[in-house]
Amino acid sequence: MNDLVQAELKKIFNGRFSTSESTRANYARGEDTYDPVLSKAVVFPETNEEVSKILSLCNDHKIPVVPFGTGTSLEGNVVGNDKGITISLEKMNKILSVNTADFDCRVQACVTKEQLNEYLREDGVFFPIDPGANAAIGGMASTSASGTMAVKYGTMKTVITGLTVVLPNGDIIQTGSRTKKTSAGYNLTNLFIGSEGTLGIITEIQLRLSPIPESIMSAVCHFSSLEAAVLTAQQVIQYGVPIARIEMLNKEQMEISINYSKLKNVEAVPTLFFEFHGSETSNQENIKIVEEISKDNNGSSFKWAKDLEERNKLWKARWDVYYSVKALINNGRVYSTDVCLPISNITECVNYAEEQTKKLGLRAPMVGHLGDGNFHVILPYDPKEVGTYDKIRDFSDLLIKKTLELNGTITGEHGVGLHKKSYLIQEHGDCIPLMKTIKKSIDQNNIMNPGKIFDLN
Repeated sequence: MNDLVQAELKKIFNGRFSTSESTRANYARGEDTYDPVLSKAVVFPETNEEVSKILSLCNDHKIPVVPFGTGTSLEGNVVGNDKGITISLEKMNKILSVNTADFDCRVQACVTKEQLNEYLREDGVFFPIDPGANAAIGGMASTSASGTMAVKYGTMKTVITGLTVVLPNGDIIQTGSRTKKTSAGYNLTNLFIGSEGTLGIITEIQLRLSPIPESIMSAVCHFSSLEAAVLTAQQVIQYGVPIARIEMLNKEQMEISINYSKLKNVEAVPTLFFEFHGSETSNQENIKIVEEISKDNNGSSFKWAKDLEERNKLWKARWDVYYSVKALINNGRVYSTDVCLPISNITECVNYAEEQTKKLGLRAPMVGHLGDGNFHVILPYDPKEVGTYDKIRDFSDLLIKKTLELNGTITGEHGVGLHKKSYLIQEHGDCIPLMKTIKKSIDQNNIMNPGKIFDLN
């Protein structure tokens, strides 16, 4: 970053522009396995127009830009650039409008899922996309996130109907609309969802909301084997039960979660967490079906969360899985896989993952959004311990190979970032040239999060 650009940014942003080492270090990486990379500076815009000024200036001087939300991404998506700047969107955290009659709202990029749902609490509607972390909605759009309720409510692509995006040259565009459908031109909204900041910066998001269900019921069911648990989830979906969540925790993850989240009345064995959304009558009917399927696979009797507090504690334990694993090793790191498969192939792939981690002698807590075929092996390690990371990467390579053989995808919700660039070539090598053409046409100077998803040169 040259002196001219630095002077101009200081002039525009005053106290919202920082070159201090401590500030740069705070925005140097996400929750990933990479060492921090400090950008030359961090800027904190508050409006679309301020983001536009930054990008226009950086584009003119060919300075790389890394967008940053809450820093909860897992694939190296927000690792800094030592030749560029990081744009923190944390001050763009306003809920701009809510239209309960139309079940929609518009928010700035750094509104978090918890912030939005707290704001909507009295309106009878909620935002249903539920990743483990309290992520920023702009970041969730950028990685095409989903989470525990995707089986019923879909992913970010399902609930986003429009975006405000600042392009690399500073142009501000509005994509999509508030309507439930449109045939007006190219689907630019979905082009930017999942683009991980490589095509522009998402600053506002138009979202569909869902009505709060009349009845919500949560339960856990224990199984003697991981295969039985996964098969149960597979059969529930194939039977067509309209369930809101089916989350799997393997034996090791249950042991960790019981200790970390102080869970009571549950066992350290392979377990499914269920949640049903609907009317009292429909929930009772669906519960009976799921209980029968579970029983056929030697599942234990359901243990029901008796009230809201108990239900929240149960799901908080599920949301805290990543941090519970990270806490196992002092100053440790966590490598998380993120494969997703057709439902009929999920059991085979989970069994394969369990077998391979045992062969390699890896500690491998496992969780899964089994309702949509997505699961994560969460591998803790000490970066100072020689050889462990190499074993983990060997396992990851094997899992990706198996996933692609079973017609799955290398990432269901975390994105590609730096971690999965080589895997993207394996899955979509024939599409990479077209992706590069799109990138070059929108970002001619390659300033937007360069080196993420794929290498341009």
